[in-house]
Amino acid sequence: MRILVINGPNLNVLGRREAEHYGVDTLETIERTLIEKGEELGCELIFFQSNHEGGIIDFIQEEAGRADGILINPGALTHYSYSLHDALVDSGLPTVEVHLSNIHARENWRQTSVIAGVTIGQITGFKAQSYSLGLEALVNHIRSQKEK
Repeated sequence: MRILVINGPNLNVLGRREAEHYGVDTLETIERTLIEKGEELGCELIFFQSNHEGGIIDFIQEEAGRADGILINPGALTHYSYSLHDALVDSGLPTVEVHLSNIHARENWRQTSVIAGVTIGQITGFKAQSYSLGLEALVNHIRSQKEK
């Protein structure tokens, strides 16, 4: 099983930005933890981070045909990127949206996700653990769909 793990703008500076919201883990630390979780779950993870919306969309278009699912933290793109929304739809892949902070308990503009409606679920507010929880949920979903 192959999972795309996608991170949007500013997530490359985790560990030094707003620890009260995002925690102290760096993106590299989160990826190492996910690799271990992926090994436990028997899946290969392909990591991608970009501060550019088009780069993320290009990555999804290029890799979707060779993947089984997407785990994504779109960052600020969550709240306005209809082109990312469309790329996720076009991929045809089950997608789980994750956020380090609880976006529903933050500023009004952060409480809306234009991505959520095309995902199988959203996990928010558990800092770095959101990724592991999201990966586990995604893998379980993919396996349950294959059993049908």
